[in-house]
Amino acid sequence: MASDDFVYGCLLIFSVFFGVIIKYSKDEGVKRIVTTVVGVVMVTIICRFHAVHSFIVILVNCLLVKSISPRHIHKVGFIWAFGYLAFFRTVHHLGIPAPPPLSNAVQLFITLRLVGLAFEIHDSSKVTEETQDCKLLKKYNNVHQCSIWETFSYSYCYIGLLTGPYYKYSVYSYLLKQQNSDKIPTFQPLWEKIKPLPVIMATFFFLSHYLSVEYAKTDEFYERSFLYRLLFMVPMFMIFRTRLYIAWILSECMCMTSTLGAFPIKAKARCGQGPTDLTGLAESEKEEPESLEYDYETVHNLDIYGCELAPKTKDGLKAWNMTVQYWLAAYVHKRVTIKSLKVTLTMAVSAFWHGIHPGYYLSFLTVPPILMAEQAMINAFRKDASPEKQARFDWACWFCKMRGFDYMCMGFLLLGARETIRYWSSIYYIVHVVTLLFFIIGSLVALKKHNTAKKE
Repeated sequence: MASDDFVYGCLLIFSVFFGVIIKYSKDEGVKRIVTTVVGVVMVTIICRFHAVHSFIVILVNCLLVKSISPRHIHKVGFIWAFGYLAFFRTVHHLGIPAPPPLSNAVQLFITLRLVGLAFEIHDSSKVTEETQDCKLLKKYNNVHQCSIWETFSYSYCYIGLLTGPYYKYSVYSYLLKQQNSDKIPTFQPLWEKIKPLPVIMATFFFLSHYLSVEYAKTDEFYERSFLYRLLFMVPMFMIFRTRLYIAWILSECMCMTSTLGAFPIKAKARCGQGPTDLTGLAESEKEEPESLEYDYETVHNLDIYGCELAPKTKDGLKAWNMTVQYWLAAYVHKRVTIKSLKVTLTMAVSAFWHGIHPGYYLSFLTVPPILMAEQAMINAFRKDASPEKQARFDWACWFCKMRGFDYMCMGFLLLGARETIRYWSSIYYIVHVVTLLFFIIGSLVALKKHNTAKKE
C-alpha cells in the first residue's frame, strides 16, 4: 500500500497540472462543479469513510449561514467549526475509529474556510453606506448572496484543500466569474516559484534519509553527549521546514495554474486579503485583458527569504504560512479587545488549530516570552545604535531566532508533553533560560538608558 506521503505528494502534483483545465474554462457553473467534485474525490481518497466528518461540519455550517443573523454568525460559526474540530480529534475516546493522519489537514483548512466565510458575512452586513466604494465592496464581497450550494462548493474546492493557502470566498467567487483567465500569465510566475524547489527537495530527502525525530524518543538518544542532543534539533527543524516548503510551493503553483488569486496589479492585492483597491480592480476590468499586469499576492503563502534570513522572530513568523497568518490576524488578533491578551490568545488558537497535542501548546506559548525578550534587547542595544552595531546585532538576533525555532520545532515533532519536556530538560531548557536572561538584561539596560537620558 502506498504511504501517506506518496499519496499526498501525488495529489499535490495532480492539482498543479489539473489547474490548467480550470484556467481555460469559461463557464462559472462548470468551474464550480469541477472544483467541487475534484475536491470531494480527493477528500474521499485521503479520508475514506472518515470524509463524513468534513461533510457534517460543512452541512451544519451551511444551515447556520442561512438561519443565523449576520450580526452573530461569526461567533456561532467560530464556535461550531472549532468545536467540531475538537470532537474530530477526540473521537477515538468515544469508541469511534480515529481518522487517518492526512484527514487532519483537510479538516484544518475546511475549518479556516468556514470560519472565514462567517466573518466575511458578518463584516459585509455592516457595510450600509451607498458610496461608490461601498457599492464596489458589496459587488466584490457578494457573500450575502451565498447559497447552501455555494458554501458547499467553496468548502470543498480542491485548490489548497490539503495544504492551503487560505483564500476568502470572495477570491474563490472571482475565480469562477473570471472570463479571461486564459489570458492571465501562468508560466513565468510558476517558473519563478519552482526555481528553489530542487535544492529544497534534495535537502529534505538527504536529511530525512539519515535522521528521524523518532530517535529522540529512545533511551539511547539520551545517552549521547549534551552537544549531540543540542545540535540534533537543528537538522530536525531543517527537515520540518523543507517538507512544508515543498508542500507550500506546490500549493501556490496549483493556484497559478488555475489562476486563483490572480488580480490586476492595480487592485493592490495583499496576502490572504485579496484586492485592497476595488476602484483599481473595477477600472482594470474595463481594459483589454492582454494589456493588464497580474500578480498572485493574494495566495502568496511562503517567503523563504523571510523564513531563513529575517533577523527578528516576529518577521520570521510573518513569512511562514502567510495566508494562515493573515487568517489569525484578521479573525483572532484584531478581534480580541484586550490588548495584553492579543498575542497569547492568537497563539493559543493557532496551537488548537494545529492540534491538541501538548507539544504544540508548549511550543506556541514559548513564542510570547521570546518576542518580549527580543523586543527588550532591541530597545536596549539596537535602538539609537550606529549602523555597524545594528548590523552586528541583527546577525546575533538572527542566530538566536533560528535556535528558538529549532527548539520550538521539537515540540511540534515530538507532540507529547512527556517527550517534549524530556528533550528540553536534556538540554537544560536552554532557550527558556536564555530568553529569561535576555529579557532581564534588556529591561535593565533599557531602564538605565532611560534614566540617564532623563537626567541629561
